[in-house]
Amino acid sequence: MRRSFTQIKDNQRETRLLQSRVTFMTAFMGLLALVLLARMIHLQVVRYDHYATISDENRIQTSPIAPNRGLILDRNGIVLAENRPSFSLNIIKEQAGDMDRLLATLQSLLKLGDEDIRRFRERLRRGRPLESLPLHARLTDEELAIVAVNRHRLPGVRIETELVRYYPHAELLSHALGYVNRINEKDLELLDPVNYDGTHYIGRTGVERQYESVLHGRVGYQQVETNAYGRIMRVLDRVDPQPGSNLGLYLDMDTQKAAFDGLAGRRGAVVALDTLTGGILAFASTPGFDPNLFVTGISGPDYRYYADHPDRPLYNRAIQGQYPPGSTIKPMVALGALHYGTMSPETSIADPGFFRLPGDSHQYRDWKKGGHGMVDVRRAVIQSCDTYFYTVGHRMGIDKLAGFLGGFGLGQKTGIDIPNELSGVLPSSAWKRKALRQPWYGGETISVVIGQGYMLMTPLQLAAATATLANRGFTVTPTFVRRIDDADLPPPPRRRTVVVDKPEYWDIIDEAMEGVLQPGGTASQVGRGLQYRMAGKTGTAQVKGIAQGATYRESEVAERHRDHALFMAFAPADSPRIAVSVIVENGAHGSTTAAPIARAVVDAWLLKQPDFVPLAPATATAPAAPVEAEE
Repeated sequence: MRRSFTQIKDNQRETRLLQSRVTFMTAFMGLLALVLLARMIHLQVVRYDHYATISDENRIQTSPIAPNRGLILDRNGIVLAENRPSFSLNIIKEQAGDMDRLLATLQSLLKLGDEDIRRFRERLRRGRPLESLPLHARLTDEELAIVAVNRHRLPGVRIETELVRYYPHAELLSHALGYVNRINEKDLELLDPVNYDGTHYIGRTGVERQYESVLHGRVGYQQVETNAYGRIMRVLDRVDPQPGSNLGLYLDMDTQKAAFDGLAGRRGAVVALDTLTGGILAFASTPGFDPNLFVTGISGPDYRYYADHPDRPLYNRAIQGQYPPGSTIKPMVALGALHYGTMSPETSIADPGFFRLPGDSHQYRDWKKGGHGMVDVRRAVIQSCDTYFYTVGHRMGIDKLAGFLGGFGLGQKTGIDIPNELSGVLPSSAWKRKALRQPWYGGETISVVIGQGYMLMTPLQLAAATATLANRGFTVTPTFVRRIDDADLPPPPRRRTVVVDKPEYWDIIDEAMEGVLQPGGTASQVGRGLQYRMAGKTGTAQVKGIAQGATYRESEVAERHRDHALFMAFAPADSPRIAVSVIVENGAHGSTTAAPIARAVVDAWLLKQPDFVPLAPATATAPAAPVEAEE
């Protein structure tokens, strides 16, 4: 028989079970809430500063604002170096994804060279997170269109506008102004990392390099809020950059153009100085180069063209070209001869066309076959008589000669305010012992006294020495910069470096140098029709030696073995305002090649001065046939 049980529901038990579960869950939820609250307190209170900083770094970016580079102007306000807007292609590394693939795509689209890619990778290595790094500058309209059409294939690529240095006169001022170009890793080791943050360019040569700290300015900053893609949503704070100062130069563009055009692309240099201040009125070295090619990075073919060119366009002949000065030093030597009593103003010597040292049969030839006859100091300078100066050199000796010429700055840097100036060579017995470990020989003095042998000068040194001669012993320091913004700079002080025994000796030399441009002088052709009094001296510097007894025939000598042509001058002779030096490599004759350039330069400067008074027609130099001269 089956038994049945009646199940009775226990409501109280179920209620207790439910209450215990509710209590457990409430306690568990409360515990979780306490854990979350504790964590929230830890994050938002205890670690607030830490996580707020991290949050701001993700959301707020501080980016530098590069200052505008200062302008460079000539003395009349003509712009010589400016900044022009240019489109550049930049890449943000964090947004680019596969960088190798992106660069390969851009290289094929824009025909970029391997050198462009290499330079970008260098910038990429030292770049900061989310920094926009330039790959290709000065995009053309066609390149802009290509990038726009292919934008979907180019993640992280931006087209940005930046101000890029531009030199409107290009080659005309290349060696004076120099150029800027991109900052490299070596530069970063020397530069202020704060002030150059965001700056891509630095002065590399010339005025641009010397006055980098003045032209650069001070960097600015802005705080911006960005979204997850790095796009700027709003500017939170901004400190404007301080633009660089503008430089006003002593340089005069009319005078500079006369110098550059006078050289006509030949290898050579012209320097013109204001005799009162040392201000550089003209500074030309030819051939030059286009500095605009260097600003954003010169291409391989363009650089090889300049580097391999036989005329060396990158070589600054005005401050680095070291040449024998030839007869241009004869006025200084003559002054020294008068000062030391080696020769008196009345002393005359017979010139048979050669000179012999006592006890030596070797003939040191004068440039004029048959000689000049009886020659005093005036005629020696006017007709550039070598034999007279051979006699002076033998009597004076090398050390006394070097000591006097040193007062004109020979063999030492002038202190010009651009880098890389060379000092030339002023030989002496002490110099030869130190440089060559050899004694000095009397025959070597004979070469040095006419500006040959070991003696070397830069065109700048010759211009500065000419200014010292014009100033009667006071030396000026060649200087480019006349003004910074609206503030005129005081010129470097003049220094007396040459003192002579009698003041009238200066008059004798001045008169003789004026005679060089008058009938019977070696530069009489250039003196025709002058509207002012000019004092000058021709020079011819030998490049290739000539054997004893041989005859120099210019037409039979290769162009690069022909003599250098030189000329130095100052004007007006009675109240000098400008001193100029000219050298034309392998130009053969100073009188016909270099002197006309010097006159064109002096004309361009002097004739337009507001206080210039031209000579009366009866006083102006009369036309004359040139003296038979090789200088």
